[in-house]
Amino acid sequence: MSIDIKDYADKVWLGESDDSIVHTGMGGSGVIELADGLGWQPGFGNIIGFRTAGELILFDTGNPHTAAMMHQNVRAWTTDPLTTAFYSHGHIDHVMGMDPFDAEAQAAGHPRAQVIAHEAVKARFDRYVLTNGYNAVINQRQFQAPDLTWPTVYRHPDVTFRDALTITRGDLTFELFHAKGETDDATVGWVPEYKLLLPGDLFIWLTPNCGNPQKVQRYPREWAYALRRMAALGAEIMMPSHGAPIFGAERIHQALTETAEWLESIVEQTLAMLNEGRRLDDIVHTVTPPAHLADRGYLQAKYDEPEFIVRNLWRLYGGWYDGNPANLKPSSDADLARAVASLAGGTGKLADAARRAVEAGDLRLASHLAEMATQADPDDAALHEVRAEVYAARAADESSLMAKGVYTWAANESRRAVGGPERSGTVLTDVLS
Repeated sequence: MSIDIKDYADKVWLGESDDSIVHTGMGGSGVIELADGLGWQPGFGNIIGFRTAGELILFDTGNPHTAAMMHQNVRAWTTDPLTTAFYSHGHIDHVMGMDPFDAEAQAAGHPRAQVIAHEAVKARFDRYVLTNGYNAVINQRQFQAPDLTWPTVYRHPDVTFRDALTITRGDLTFELFHAKGETDDATVGWVPEYKLLLPGDLFIWLTPNCGNPQKVQRYPREWAYALRRMAALGAEIMMPSHGAPIFGAERIHQALTETAEWLESIVEQTLAMLNEGRRLDDIVHTVTPPAHLADRGYLQAKYDEPEFIVRNLWRLYGGWYDGNPANLKPSSDADLARAVASLAGGTGKLADAARRAVEAGDLRLASHLAEMATQADPDDAALHEVRAEVYAARAADESSLMAKGVYTWAANESRRAVGGPERSGTVLTDVLS
């Protein structure tokens, strides 16, 4: 595809084009050559390819839904045998593209490529098998993809490392180091011959994905440290595993250090209040990100959200008890809902109050009231109609993909309960396109 990639990257930087983890702006474009022997296959999980001395090297291998297409696109760019692949981390949008290459090698009678990753990737794959059903459900909900299934077979790395590793292939050097942030198994790549930084998902063109309410522990403080370590490298090209490349040392340094500053502010505020003995509820509704960074295109909360990050920090440093004694050994949701409904004069009163809260613009309160009404009487179709209305309004009002996914899922639960049509999910289609 003929495109001025630097012009495109400039437009993304200036906010004139959208290319991030929630919108693959160049998806379907095939491999785009950024420099001699350096290719970019954009998609939901970018793939970065290198041609050197008759070899093909990949940094990340893409997601299971587009593995065959990715293979075709790479092969249209080069027929050199794949000898090495690096995983930036173990999420399935980065590690599921090896099968076509392995099959190709077997058919040709060649050894399959060597996969290199951090040592914790193996444990992640084991956990994915252990919690396969749960991972299917939460990703169906997050991406509004009711037919999504979760893989049970993974291409494990052949070589692992703990802290750092340097690999030479052909004319290129790949300096790898471990980082914690979105995951505990992240690998950052530095290719000095191109002055190229490969941050994986440590930069996604939006606020860092380190609060995700349905996923395992994230590491915001360590993430900020990794960002500053990357900024010190002086990269002139940065190719993240989601979103467009960034060209120019000044822009790369700014993006990395400002993202670090954004995270550090949330961490510092949260830890200060935690150390004062404040309740989680108080912290969640008090901590805010730095106002002077609010206009940055790469710090918009369109995927994850600051208040989710606060909750993740609490989980990391404070455990699961939120400071409210009633929540230590609580009544069941249904028992509490029935008691509140009785005090209110019936579940209909709660539903009416939920609608009034929506009209007043208080969608948080409306959600509590509608949820209590249906918890108190889960077989009442009229209550489910109100619940569906409330969560549909909530989803429409939210900016982050994660919140939209949860609220749309909840609305569809109630639509199913009354036999109504569900809202079709489009998020996964959007990000894969």
